[in-house]
Amino acid sequence: MKILILNGPNLNLLGVREKSIYGNQSFEAYFGELKAQYGNLELAYFQSNVEGELINKLHEVGFSWDGVVFNAGGYTHTSVALGDAIAAITTPVVEVHISNVYARESFRHHSYLSKNCAGVICGFGLESYRLALTYFANRQTPQ
Repeated sequence: MKILILNGPNLNLLGVREKSIYGNQSFEAYFGELKAQYGNLELAYFQSNVEGELINKLHEVGFSWDGVVFNAGGYTHTSVALGDAIAAITTPVVEVHISNVYARESFRHHSYLSKNCAGVICGFGLESYRLALTYFANRQTPQ
């Protein structure tokens, strides 16, 4: 089972930015842990601060991979285009957020992605990614 973890803007700074919100571990280090725990899954990771690159990656994997775990960062609340890209593909996408977006500024309470995703996980720190991978690992049939 091939799963892409896709991270959007500023998530390349995990471990150094706003540690009180995002923790002090880099995503690369965490990704190593995920690969070790989910050895039965073929995991790939891509991060970009550029909206178009995220759309291109969704198009690239969106008809042949088994799942996408997607943290679009701030684009979640602003990008109709990313929402449309998710709607256009057949690969299921789980939207994840490290922080509880509903406990933050009100503009973060709306997602342009959620309605096109299989589910949304937020507020559990980096564990949000693990929960999404567990969903895919336990998934028996396509929805």
